[in-house]
Amino acid sequence: MLAVDVDTKVKFLHGFSHKTRIQILECIKNTEKTVSQIVEDIDGNQSNISQHLACLKGCGIIVGRQQGKYIYYSLRNQQVRDLLSMFDDVLMEVQQDVATCENHIAGGEC
Repeated sequence: MLAVDVDTKVKFLHGFSHKTRIQILECIKNTEKTVSQIVEDIDGNQSNISQHLACLKGCGIIVGRQQGKYIYYSLRNQQVRDLLSMFDDVLMEVQQDVATCENHIAGGEC
């Protein structure tokens, strides 16, 4: 099995590093949706959501399917869905530590 370059891992994980992108991923976790549907579901604005969708697509986390004049966005595959579920499982164990992480409270990074 080939090892994945650390820089590539960082780029991939960047897709999960913004609140709006996580909201989008949760929104399309179980069903594909258009930009308009996502905007309505997470109460965002279309321009901002479109930029985050481009990031997620560029990171290989989501895909878009054209149907008529609409593009339907969905998670790339079951592994991404599983990864989101694993995030939830791990966070159930460490959420208190994450919530009180002083590096993030001060705006810094760990």
